[in-house]
Amino acid sequence: MLLMARLRSSFPALAIFCLALLVRLVYNMTVAHGYIPEFDAGFYHHIAENLLQQHCYCVAVPVNATDRAPLWPLILTAIYFVAGVHNTYARLFLCFLGAGTCVLVYFFARELFGKRIAFFTGSIAAIYTGLFIYDGWLYSESVYTFTVTAACYSLFKLQRAWQKRWIVAGGLFIGLASLTRPNGLFMLGLVAVWAIIVVLAKLQSWRKVFWSFVLLVLVVLAVVAPWTVRNYQVVHTFVPVATGSGAVLAGSYNDTTLEKNVMGLGMWIPRGSIKPRPVNMHSCCDSEADKEGAAYALHWIRANLSKMPYLLSLHFINMWTPYTSEEGLPVREFPTRLSSKIVWAMMQIMPVVVFILAALGLLGTWRRLRKDLLVIYLMLLLTILVNVVFYGSMRFRAPVEPLLVLLAGGSIWWMAGRLYPFKRAML
Repeated sequence: MLLMARLRSSFPALAIFCLALLVRLVYNMTVAHGYIPEFDAGFYHHIAENLLQQHCYCVAVPVNATDRAPLWPLILTAIYFVAGVHNTYARLFLCFLGAGTCVLVYFFARELFGKRIAFFTGSIAAIYTGLFIYDGWLYSESVYTFTVTAACYSLFKLQRAWQKRWIVAGGLFIGLASLTRPNGLFMLGLVAVWAIIVVLAKLQSWRKVFWSFVLLVLVVLAVVAPWTVRNYQVVHTFVPVATGSGAVLAGSYNDTTLEKNVMGLGMWIPRGSIKPRPVNMHSCCDSEADKEGAAYALHWIRANLSKMPYLLSLHFINMWTPYTSEEGLPVREFPTRLSSKIVWAMMQIMPVVVFILAALGLLGTWRRLRKDLLVIYLMLLLTILVNVVFYGSMRFRAPVEPLLVLLAGGSIWWMAGRLYPFKRAML
């Protein structure tokens, strides 16, 4: 009887996982069939090949790379070692990981809105283009989205029940997120703000919050530190995860971003298209070139302060644009396929619907659930801030797509409560 009860309770999560996995498998077998890693995906692929064959973390042997965060290339290396150097197996791994993200959305929603709304919310996550299109190419978005969602869920659980396992889980997933994308370390700032608010709102005692924050930071450092030491041995300077921020800033703050930008107004451009041209940015993976890129961007900002409000507003707008230039996506590699055309149409429509529902959910849940949704609010604000400061695109919206779906579920919970207030407790 106990076993049957457990099976019944786990059935919704299993059903959502299977639906999400099916959607992703179909996507990979149709739209992404024959996919060739390009751009950043190509770099990750080459690093994994070189690790496997030359035992060198390099894009081009023998130059050790420091401009790529290590977690996704290391995962690729492990997949290639077991299954052979073929990106199909890597994309299959991403299908399972993306389905896992949808299950996390379900667990999140179940504790907030009840089982019925949670099942509907998880189902939306399973079929939402903003969550499955990244499971068909070899960028790091799927891994980063999963780790960020898991970190947010851990902090949410910690706020509700102060247990050491959630402290360790939160630190572990923030550390893994940081090893996937360097700006994952910004989540430590998020945790600090979250801890202060928890204390001020008297949700937990300050001693408990303080020592929990210390332990969480120590877990993050334990995860990230080995790679930091490796970087110091390579470039003899302090690089927590990866260089490259200077190249990003230089590509975001220059004349070309606002004049005939083929990527779209306000979008980042590669250094070869930057005008005026940086003098010393010879290599994006060289720490000195990285410093030069940052100096170039700061100089341009000081000289163009009047343009900054417009440029930053473009960064914000681009973040919420259903599609910004991402030519490496399978739908762009194979645009003539019927499956690509269908997914392309979905990519234009589904995000707008989710955004509207999420905005309604943000308003509808504020009165009753604002304390429970504290981590969600902070993660949304952090992601918006990072996108505005660096540059906004649909791809950099990816880590909060699960949270947007969760808020969309909140709008359904709120509307159901308005229409049938006596049934809200049953949802």
